[in-house]
Amino acid sequence: MKIVLAYSGGLDTSVLLSWIKEKYNAEIIAFCADIGQEEELNGLEKKAKNTGATKIYIDNLQEEFARDFIYPMIRAGAVYEGQYFLGTSIARPLIAKRMIEIARKEKAVAIAHGATGKGNDQVRFELTTAALAPELEIIAPWRDERFRKDFPGRQEMIDYCAAKRIPVQASAKKPYSMDRNLLHISYEAGILEDPWYDSYDLKNRDYFTTLSVLPEDAPDKPELVELEFDRGDCVAVNGKAMNPLAVMKSLNKFGGKHGVGRVDMVENRFVGMKSRGVYETPGGAILHFAHRQMESLTMDREVMHQRDALIPKYAELVYNGFWYAPERLALQAYVEESQKNVTGTVRVKLYKAGIYVIGRKSAVSLYNPHIATMEADPTKAYNQDDATGFIRLNGLRLRVAAAVHGSKKRKK
Repeated sequence: MKIVLAYSGGLDTSVLLSWIKEKYNAEIIAFCADIGQEEELNGLEKKAKNTGATKIYIDNLQEEFARDFIYPMIRAGAVYEGQYFLGTSIARPLIAKRMIEIARKEKAVAIAHGATGKGNDQVRFELTTAALAPELEIIAPWRDERFRKDFPGRQEMIDYCAAKRIPVQASAKKPYSMDRNLLHISYEAGILEDPWYDSYDLKNRDYFTTLSVLPEDAPDKPELVELEFDRGDCVAVNGKAMNPLAVMKSLNKFGGKHGVGRVDMVENRFVGMKSRGVYETPGGAILHFAHRQMESLTMDREVMHQRDALIPKYAELVYNGFWYAPERLALQAYVEESQKNVTGTVRVKLYKAGIYVIGRKSAVSLYNPHIATMEADPTKAYNQDDATGFIRLNGLRLRVAAAVHGSKKRKK
């Protein structure tokens, strides 16, 4: 039988490749999506084959990731629980989609993943499969008692790789898990399982600074960045036209240099537990912030408020793995309609982990300085006398309630 395995070359998937091959007597086809891991992909093909893979696909999906996954999510303004920019969450449906395509091409009967049985990724991979290829079997070793018996902890996995001569980055000195892509890098488990542990401690410069510096190490001089938007999408940075991939790479450099987009949070996993994660999302943080500033100038108030009411649900759907669910697609349709006029330029200042807006302009701006002015309005579009009736009508229910409840209190 053929099995397609989501493979990164890290500790977990290195163990999984060898273990699944032995337990299932299967032909393993490894798949790694290049979605911006950079040097982590070096030597991956040789390593996969030496570990037992018959074939390995390493597909560069960075353009698709930026264009069809990151950008639609940015247009929606999605942030999970007010902090997490969904870097890992949004990558999983793309990886699973490509795994399914490879499984069909290779006539594989199953796909396998190394997502922990306690985490969110298992849900994301398998809900995508349910939506796109329900006929495929799914192998999830972390939910297999045999696997958990063989590997009760990370140390046993490290020892297994040492015995099999499989090189891995994880060690007892760095007992935490990392996941990197174009949008972010995440760190969890190990030393981070103590929520009192200080991830911003300067002693951790070698631990949590892959994409960005700590605030203390950021330049003492601020830097200005100008982003141009067209229908909700950033299409140019500092006057240079760019596609979504180039935008993300450019903003990652700016943001990383100044330490922006760093998040340390305790989040609520879909499976029911709380989890502590540290994230670096330098370019995504800038893009999200600037996009909101562009919307503030160009988006109708009621359209914005309605979209804002949908953001928590949209973010939850992405986080929980429902990217291909009909409700997410329906919300996306509203988002696309809301972005028709989100066009113009935003200028931001980056300084010591902070992002500050210092200018916005648009040919379709809904902001009218003549109407908003505290001076005389030459357009006469707003008559201040009209506010009297407006306030009185809006206060009617409050006055009625006060009269009713006030009389009850007086009687007591």
